[in-house]
Amino acid sequence: MIRKLIATSVASLMTISCAHASADPLGSADVSPATVVVTFDRDSITPLIVEGVRNRVRGEAVEANDPVRIASISKLIMALATLRLVDEGKVDLDADVSDYLGWQVRSPNFPDAKVTLAQLLSHRSGLRDNAGYVIPLGESLEAKLAEPEAWYADSPPGEAPFEYANLGSPVVATVIEAATGERYDRIVERTVFAPLDVKACFNWVGCDDDMIARAVTLYRDTGEVARDEPSDLPPNCTVPVSEGTACDLASYVPGSNASIFSPQGGGRIGMMDLVKIGQALMLSNDGGLFEAATFDRLASSIMAGANEDQEFFCTYGLGIQLLEMPDRECLDALFETGIPYLGHAGEAYGLRSGLWFSGDGMGGFAYFTTAVPPRQGAEDEGGFSQREKDLMKRAQALLAEQNSN
Repeated sequence: MIRKLIATSVASLMTISCAHASADPLGSADVSPATVVVTFDRDSITPLIVEGVRNRVRGEAVEANDPVRIASISKLIMALATLRLVDEGKVDLDADVSDYLGWQVRSPNFPDAKVTLAQLLSHRSGLRDNAGYVIPLGESLEAKLAEPEAWYADSPPGEAPFEYANLGSPVVATVIEAATGERYDRIVERTVFAPLDVKACFNWVGCDDDMIARAVTLYRDTGEVARDEPSDLPPNCTVPVSEGTACDLASYVPGSNASIFSPQGGGRIGMMDLVKIGQALMLSNDGGLFEAATFDRLASSIMAGANEDQEFFCTYGLGIQLLEMPDRECLDALFETGIPYLGHAGEAYGLRSGLWFSGDGMGGFAYFTTAVPPRQGAEDEGGFSQREKDLMKRAQALLAEQNSN
């Protein structure tokens, strides 16, 4: 069990409570950034901070479950869908992914070394992002993986050092499509979203009209629109498409190029729904999301996933990160409570986000905040932004205040 594996002498998380900050309804350029923090425990879900506007032109106040592009938390959702397929007997984490795809996935310098889903989910396959990782509809994932720049040159898959690579996610998503014959968005809906009563989608494919109408527009710190303004939403094309290719998913063949769904970062979901996934993970060792053997594999991957040379991803398992492990020096301090937290961070298009639950199984948080300034050079690489740290201190103070009343 996760909390037995990683939590020793940890204090209980404070009782959930709520405070709601109002947004400036005018949508002016200097309004507070759209920010939502939701907290949860084993039995309850409560919004803590809800402020800013979801679209500055329309001046609409953001609400607690407005859908937002959650960036790399999407990788955690992808991992959960993959593990659910393990339970269904559709995929094997240690099998050669070439067997599912029907073509060879190989590092150019190590043609005899197989690539597996376990390696891909834990960022130890040797893939890297030097060749890019967005493969539009009409282009070839197989061709992308044939580029030498896509691979770490000095060690084979499985022995290559940890390298956080977005490119691995399109490969995982395409593999599980090939294994099931289903489109990636439909796999995630069937295995994760529907069982947990979650309304969410990838690249807006499958989201209903109500969700689209409540989409959070992402802004950069300059006020410039970064993503998900109305022109980025249905009925316009919402997937990457190569020049001269029609934006037509009806003819898409599952198992060919699931990059079009942006499995590495394209999930759209509200924080009230995202914490349902956190709850399921937190309770999964009590007979929830996975079969016992699959859960044990996930837990053991976390404990085995220590990366001594990483400044931020110091402990990373099968699509899940561990923060603030005791006696480890790392740039992963977000809560500073002495309790390890599990989950995943997100960062893209001026947004920072996170889904985290405590290692003692007592509770957690989901959050996003927008218009965050970009990193300022090498000295600012890795770690959480000051905005995120301040947001979590504020959230914890609200919990303490409510707990004392």
